[in-house]
Parts: sequence; structure tokens; C-alpha cells
Amino acid sequence: MSNTITTSIPATSSGGGTDAASQIKKITQQISKLTKQLSSLSKSSLSADQKQQQEQLIEAQFKMLQAQISQLRQQQAQKATSKQETVAPTETKAEGVNTKSDTNQINVYI
Repeated sequence: MSNTITTSIPATSSGGGTDAASQIKKITQQISKLTKQLSSLSKSSLSADQKQQQEQLIEAQFKMLQAQISQLRQQQAQKATSKQETVAPTETKAEGVNTKSDTNQINVYI
């Protein structure tokens, strides 16, 4: 009897309404599952070659998930930077008797 460890990794996208933080959380959960699979691999009844192949597959999935997290964090940083650049500086509002209001009119004669 052969024990094969399989995993499914959800595809992440940069759009679609889900924010990067929730995608990172999902990826972190996948990493947790892979860690459990890796630890249970030593107890499985697979041959040494099969265990090594499964270990290599899991490690490749780890690397892919880590790359996705890095990409998402980079996108978050770029969005934060672009938001800061696009925010227009707020105009300073004049206060006191030198401002026009319903009770205070300014007339300048030269």
C-alpha cells in the first residue's frame, strides 16, 4: 500500500476584491498544512526514494508559497507608496478676522 501526500495550493491573484492580508493568511495556513505533512512523512510507509520525492515536492511548494507572500507584501508596499504620493496636500484654512464669513466681510481698498 502506498501513502501519497498531496496538497492543493490555491492560486492567488492581485485583484478580485480579496485583500493581500487575507491572501497571506490563506498562504500561511497552507504552509502550516505542508509542515504537518512534512512531519508525518517520516512516519509513513513509503520507501526512502518516495519519501525523498515527497519531501522535495513539499519543499518546492514551500518556496512557491513564500514567493507568493513576498510578492503580495511587495504589492502592499507599492500600493501604500502610491497612495501617499496621490494624496493631495490639504490647504491651510485661514482663521480669524481676516477670513470671509457670513458675519465677516473683507473689503480691500487701495
